Amino acid sequence: MVTVKLPLSMLLLFLLLNIFQCSAEILYIPVTKEASTLQHIIEVGQRTPLVPIKLLVHLGGRSLWVDCTNSSSYKSSTYKSAVCNSTQCFMSKSHGCGNCKFRSQLQPGCNNNTCYIWGENPLINTYIDHAEVAEDVLTIGSTPGVRVTWPRFIFTCLIDPDMVRLLANGVTGTAGFGHESLISIPNQLALDPRFTRTFGMCLSSSTRSRGVIFIGSGPYNVYKPKKVDIPKDIVYTKLITNKRGFLLSDEYYFQISSIRVAGQDVPLNKTLLSINNKEHGTGGTKISTAMPFTILHTTYYDVVKTAFIKALPKNVTLVEPPPMSQFGDCFSSENIKNSNVGPDVPVIDIVLYKPSAFWRIYGANSVVQVTKDVMCLAFVRQDQRWNPTIVIGAHQLEENLLVFDLPRKKIGFGSSLKLQQASCSMYDNTIMS
Repeated sequence: MVTVKLPLSMLLLFLLLNIFQCSAEILYIPVTKEASTLQHIIEVGQRTPLVPIKLLVHLGGRSLWVDCTNSSSYKSSTYKSAVCNSTQCFMSKSHGCGNCKFRSQLQPGCNNNTCYIWGENPLINTYIDHAEVAEDVLTIGSTPGVRVTWPRFIFTCLIDPDMVRLLANGVTGTAGFGHESLISIPNQLALDPRFTRTFGMCLSSSTRSRGVIFIGSGPYNVYKPKKVDIPKDIVYTKLITNKRGFLLSDEYYFQISSIRVAGQDVPLNKTLLSINNKEHGTGGTKISTAMPFTILHTTYYDVVKTAFIKALPKNVTLVEPPPMSQFGDCFSSENIKNSNVGPDVPVIDIVLYKPSAFWRIYGANSVVQVTKDVMCLAFVRQDQRWNPTIVIGAHQLEENLLVFDLPRKKIGFGSSLKLQQASCSMYDNTIMS
């Protein structure tokens, strides 16, 4: 276990100069898929004495935040709220500073002479403007890599009970991996000279085995039992920064040029593929680990669905979605064959900056088995008038390596590990049988 004790002001300078570009080690953060909500969750240690806490992985989150609603919910002898105009407030890009107005007595999340940022719960698309900036002990990482203890990790403390709504049982906050915020998890961890502002994410499709987030530049490997270098087929595209109204978004946007189903382009309104800055950053395509399935603008869903159903084998029968299902189009799985990349259904290609640069979605990620005999197209149809046109959800990301190269502002998409008969849960060779 390693403890980082560099002065915060010096760490800030190092970050701004971006001098840590060579990674000597990788920090492994195991990611669990929760069965009832399908949320992807990490566990860290925080506070003094150390307490294990579970956090929703929020790829586009500004910070690590935890619930401090009740005075008894957060107890720590090392908790310190950020003093107004301090380095912590500067790093968090605080929008305000003041005294506690929300509780009759001071507590974590409500202190005097402290600064605030916007806090959010991506599951309910809700923001609050009084997330208290603070610092405390944080322990993160596991075998086979290093485990880091950070004595003064900057995070936010929220005292609004609505902010934990829809989080899985036992989850008390979110783990923000945003690219713009200096206090996001990857940007703070990159202040350790062993790591860089590059990380990989490999989510498991199973609720019984864990995926992983790799902090550091790689290489990222899985074992079956021999080592497989998984970044070899990565296709990179530009990371786009989007200003959503008054906030500079930490979400991961990227440009796509078309969508193909079974090798054929589907007709799209191309204007919706780009971010509309005149309408507060609407449109475009982003990635969200908080959304269980990919959301498509209504017009996009209709053409993708039509092309997908048309390309299914002729002996496949369409059926009504199960009651209360979020999916719009389902079919009998009786005549669907299996392959090493899941059900043998038409592939869907997300085409990036040119026709030969694409990310392919195979059956394991494009459909979901909802009952013994019924499969559904694993996309959600939604009116996205004031939102991104496409939100790539967690189901489509599972068993695929994604690489986020923040210094170079690039996102890398890897092919399904199922092509190599491997999985994201095979990252730790110390537990291989």
